[in-house]
Amino acid sequence: MISSKQLISENNEKRKLLTKENEKYYDDLLLYIRLQMKLSEQQTEEVLMEMLDHLIEGQNEGKTAREIFGDDPKKYADEIVGELPPAKVKKIVPFVSYLTFNLISLLLLINGVTIFVASLFKKVDSTVFPFNSLIQFLVLLTSIGFEIEFIFYLIRKSLFRKHSSKIKDSVAVGISVVLFFSLNIGLPHLIPNFGPSFQFGWIPSIITGVILWLICFWAKKRFKII
Repeated sequence: MISSKQLISENNEKRKLLTKENEKYYDDLLLYIRLQMKLSEQQTEEVLMEMLDHLIEGQNEGKTAREIFGDDPKKYADEIVGELPPAKVKKIVPFVSYLTFNLISLLLLINGVTIFVASLFKKVDSTVFPFNSLIQFLVLLTSIGFEIEFIFYLIRKSLFRKHSSKIKDSVAVGISVVLFFSLNIGLPHLIPNFGPSFQFGWIPSIITGVILWLICFWAKKRFKII
């Protein structure tokens, strides 16, 4: 069986055979379907390849994408999405875990560098409250998920339109980004410190971040997560 990565590569090459009109129509379908993140990647790419082969065959016979797939591409795409199976949990969990631990390693590295630089100019309190840190991290993770889904929603909404409101979409994204940073920057000041605590200076922070990043890198290569 051809892997999803191979299908994506082959799809990119075959799309070069399309006329500009057919390519625009198909690209909207492709992006709309791929942005449905809960679907099986393998079967999604297989269906997209079948659609592309069908379109190229029709194009060689002098047909346009609208003649082949219809005048309502969004409705057609929704029908395709409705028939595709969801991604299996055993494939979602490793992917989400990989992204989560990558984020933790990045935060630890940033924290370590920040503490080190700040300590050059003043005394820095490196006390860590695990429960507070956990709450802040969960809020960060959740808000990242909402931010990504919101941006994908705006992209999907802009597809299949002759005239999309780029200014409104840009303003909406800008507002959501401001809210995202405001929430995550302000949250530590709103939650009082509670529970046990311990000292976690810049050296253990950087070392832990590097070790975690190396584990993620190894897992990515070993299990071909991405």
